[in-house]
Amino acid sequence: MIFKEITIYTSRLESQKEFYCQKLGLRLTAENTSSFSVATGTSILNFCYRKFATAYHIAINIPSNKDMEAWDWLKSKVDLLQDEGNSLVNFPKWNATSLYFYDPDLNIIELICRKNLNSNSNKLFNERDFLHISEIGMPVQNIEPVYNMLNSQLDLEIFDGDSERFCAIGEETGLFIVINKKFKKWFPTNDTAYSSDFEAIVETANNEKNIVSFKSGFLDIYKPNLV
Repeated sequence: MIFKEITIYTSRLESQKEFYCQKLGLRLTAENTSSFSVATGTSILNFCYRKFATAYHIAINIPSNKDMEAWDWLKSKVDLLQDEGNSLVNFPKWNATSLYFYDPDLNIIELICRKNLNSNSNKLFNERDFLHISEIGMPVQNIEPVYNMLNSQLDLEIFDGDSERFCAIGEETGLFIVINKKFKKWFPTNDTAYSSDFEAIVETANNEKNIVSFKSGFLDIYKPNLV
């Protein structure tokens, strides 16, 4: 599965646009008085204004061999979040390394090198090495029915975890990070996990597109209107 587009909400539209376009250097693809969009590699990240908005967790894949270069590039732009004093976090089970930082809404943004994808680059790292969005967090009260819906309608399997606290559903190119918010908070900051509304356009292995809508803590999946 891959994320074609993800739409999230912000109460700081101008601050977010300045952060993603000026500080990180991502390409602005659309804007109006209530929204803007940036290219994150082959994915589009849409920000829509909402008077009250809560934080998200989003991960972006970067080349498999660029963790140290990304660390050097990123630390000049943002304060890196740490896990036990480490700002470059190693995940041996996933064969991956990650960097975390906040955006102006205190969304936890992750740049992740997934070694299994062999998406190596021989160019010096910059914002053009944001390959695509690969994760969005989905905090819920009960993981099992969410997995059952994603599995039955999109044929997605569990990548890691279970139905108790944490369940990554999908594959390394696209994962829903489903957590039980009664028991778990966001890594690495231990921030409260909010059931923040989002909408994702996803493409599954059979090249079919679906819209995954998460609103008020409830999941819905439907086909896009092609008219």
